[in-house]
This record gives sequence, structure tokens and C-alpha cells, in this order.
Amino acid sequence: MLKIFGTPVACQTLKASAIVALSLVIALNGSHRLGAQVVVFDPSNYSQNLLTAARTLEQINNQVRSLQNQAQSLLNQAKNLTSLPTSVVGQLSSTMNQMNGLISQAKNISFDVQKTQQDFGRFYPREYAAAVSSDKMVQDATARWDNSYDGLKQSLTVQSAIVSGLDQDGQTLRTLMANSSAAVGSLQAQQSGNELLGLQIKQSLQTQALMATQARADTLRAAEQQASSAAAKERFTRFIGDGHAYTSGK
Repeated sequence: MLKIFGTPVACQTLKASAIVALSLVIALNGSHRLGAQVVVFDPSNYSQNLLTAARTLEQINNQVRSLQNQAQSLLNQAKNLTSLPTSVVGQLSSTMNQMNGLISQAKNISFDVQKTQQDFGRFYPREYAAAVSSDKMVQDATARWDNSYDGLKQSLTVQSAIVSGLDQDGQTLRTLMANSSAAVGSLQAQQSGNELLGLQIKQSLQTQALMATQARADTLRAAEQQASSAAAKERFTRFIGDGHAYTSGK
């Protein structure tokens, strides 16, 4: 038996059988590795992919929120640039033009500085000279009365215009307050505030106009009395003369 296995042929056969067996083992092991590569789950790779997807989704959400904020900002800017649906500027301007027209109607002693100085010196002298005729004094007295009459008339006209506009001012104020409360943006709020200020300034200017015309009327009345006293003094002096007009002829 030992001899048989010790022959060269037997050795070659055994070597060949060992090679075939080793080849089968290698083939089987290789097939098992290939199958493992197909079905094996890699947790680390899966986690990395999931994290990448989450980060991508977060970036998309941030971009969406940014676009929403930009859209809201544009809407707010549009509101801030929206003007008031109505305005009272034209109404206020019309009232002030009317008041200026009433002021400009002042006759003779007007509100012009240079003309007032000239006319006042002519109609309201401090005293009358002896060379001034009686007819001239009567004419001046008539002119002074006309000036006083015109001053009182103008003052009453301005008062009437202001009083007649009080209801309109009240309605304007209510409109402006409503616009201010319903303002949808900074521009509308600013416009409402400006127009409220304009109404206040208009009323202040009306008050100044009334005070000016009333003061003018009072001043003209006082100046008329002063000039009339000067004219009366001169007439009395002329009437009395030098004191010898009624002496007897003894």
C-alpha cells in the first residue's frame, strides 16, 4: 500500500486532486463575497445621504422664507408710498386766497407801508395851518369818515368770512382725523399730519387777519378823532380871531 502511494503516478494524482479541491474552495469563497456585496447595508453611507438631503431641504426652506420676506417688504413699501385718496389742500388754499382778497380790498389807508405813511400824513395832520381853507378841512373830515367807515366794514367782512367757514373747518377736521386713523402707510400718515398742520396754520392766519383789520378800524377811528380835534381847534381859533372882533367902537 505504501509503495503504491509512493509511486510517481500516485503523487501526481494526489497533487492534482489537491489543486482541484483548492480551486473549488476559492471559487465558493469568492461567490460568497460577491453575494455579500449585493445585500450588505452600509449605515454610515445612509446617514450621510440623509444628512445631505436634510441640509438641502433646509436651504430650500430658507430661500422660500427669504422670498416671502422680500414680497412682504415690497407690499409694505407699496403701502408706504400710497397717497391719501382725498386731499384738502385745494380747499385750504381757496380759503386763504379768499382771505387775502378781503385784505387787499382795504381802501385809502391800506396795508401798504409806504402808501399808508403818505395817506396818513395827508388825511390826519397833527395840526392845521392858518392857510388851510375851511373847505379843505371839510373835505379832509369827509375822507377821514370814509376811511373809518371802510375800516369797520372790512373788519366786519373778515369776521363774517371766518365765522361762516367754521362749519367747513369742522368738517375738514373730521375728514383729516378719519384719514389719519385709516392711514395704511407712512406717506398717508405724513400727509394727514401735514394737512392737519395746514388747517391749524390757516386758522392762525385767519385770526391774524381779523386782528389786523380790527386794529386798523380802531386806529382809523382814533386817528379820525385826533384830526377832528385839530380841525375844530383851528376853526375855533379862526372864529375867535385876535380877541377884538366884538369890541365896541368907543
